[in-house]
Amino acid sequence: MIVTADRPKILLIGCDGQVGWELQRTLGIIGEVVATSLCGGYGPALDLLDRHAVTALIQRIRPDFIINAAAHTAVDKAEAEVELSRQLNAEAPEQLGILAAEQGATLIHYSTDFIFSGKTSKPYREEEATGPLSVYGETKLDGEQRLLASGANALIFRTSWVYGNHGFNFMKTMMRLFKERDQLSVVDDQIGAPTWSRMIAEATAQIVNQLCLDLADSARLQGIYHLTAGGETSWYGFACRIRELMDVECRIQAIPTHEYPTPARRPAYSVLDNTKLEETFGIKMPEWQASLKLCMEDRSH
Repeated sequence: MIVTADRPKILLIGCDGQVGWELQRTLGIIGEVVATSLCGGYGPALDLLDRHAVTALIQRIRPDFIINAAAHTAVDKAEAEVELSRQLNAEAPEQLGILAAEQGATLIHYSTDFIFSGKTSKPYREEEATGPLSVYGETKLDGEQRLLASGANALIFRTSWVYGNHGFNFMKTMMRLFKERDQLSVVDDQIGAPTWSRMIAEATAQIVNQLCLDLADSARLQGIYHLTAGGETSWYGFACRIRELMDVECRIQAIPTHEYPTPARRPAYSVLDNTKLEETFGIKMPEWQASLKLCMEDRSH
């Protein structure tokens, strides 16, 4: 990675999340990082619902980049926490966009595959019609639209099925259950691309570095990009690969979605096409199987 002589100032929001945790390390190589968390456990707390506090912080730091890795990501809880989800996933990105535009900062924000309906069988491109099925998907899509209308130089990275060694996620849940049970049932008719949080953070850092080398490009490159691991699988296939890498004995039964009802509806197919990311930034994301192996090996060290 090439690092510019003038180290940019980067405000990282949500360093206590899966992606934010990894971003602290990858961005620290590039610039001076000021990291805040939603809860205050891993960095100074920043209440995204406190507009005055957010404004004061950004005006004081005057960052070159604002990286927003904070969101209401509890998909099922969001069905009952509609207003909180809207505040964090839609209103907060809009305010950050307005402030970024005022300060001349570039804003990077993360979105989700859940903004799509899943009524297809081929990977979604950025310009295709959306159709969220849940409050989480609706509020994340609203956040995208508000941010794009804010006037900021904004890059929105849609990702999917995020997992890692920090936080709560499917991989960690499966690893625990495989040690506790002899049999599990896992949904086999929802298809997506499991994406390691570290891969998201490393791709983000590469893009920030590219923008540092030519800041004039930031306005031209603004917009939505898909950023996920390569390939696709079901939750059942994901679980089987985790079991294989753990080398444990546990029977996994494949079941349809209707046998595992949840408060929020999920898209049946939400694989994203990364072509635009690769053609614009030269970043080719690794296949999900390879990333998962690296993640689990990293966990054992």
